[in-house]
Amino acid sequence: MIEFAVVTVSDRASSGVYEDRSGPAAVAALTEAGHRVVHTAVVPDDTTQIQQAVAQALSSGARVVLTTGGTGITRRDVTPTAVEQMCQVLVPGICEEIRRRSVPTVPTAMLSRSVAGVVEVEARRAFVLTCPGSTGGVRDSIAVLLEVADHLVAQLDDGDHPTPPDGSVGRPGPVPRPTA
Repeated sequence: MIEFAVVTVSDRASSGVYEDRSGPAAVAALTEAGHRVVHTAVVPDDTTQIQQAVAQALSSGARVVLTTGGTGITRRDVTPTAVEQMCQVLVPGICEEIRRRSVPTVPTAMLSRSVAGVVEVEARRAFVLTCPGSTGGVRDSIAVLLEVADHLVAQLDDGDHPTPPDGSVGRPGPVPRPTA
């Protein structure tokens, strides 16, 4: 079980104009997968408040922080910039894979500026992934993330790469290619 935090970034949800749906969708998906959500927050599209919310999530013990919202290209979409400024290490492969899987069914997914990386605040390390603000985008992002989440958290703790049951090093055989 991994400790997660979910931070919704939305001017309208944070001011009560509408109900946050993506944050609760993330919490539901994570708990259904057997993980624990130790912190949630809803903040406006503001760099300082986003960074404070991520820092608070780390203080709450979260090992993985998901943000929802603010990953597009409008002037108020500042979540990726705010999170990237905090990252010591960027991990672009996860966002690339989320977009690759999403574009065939949601072409606008290619407009997502999502980022992912390792953040350290006061000697606490966590992985942060900025997800789109739609419930579908959140679910798609979590599905990809959970495929590598255990290994990711082990790496946050400077753990070694897992050894396959047969004791071999690396992946046996050729790398499978996705089929279209």
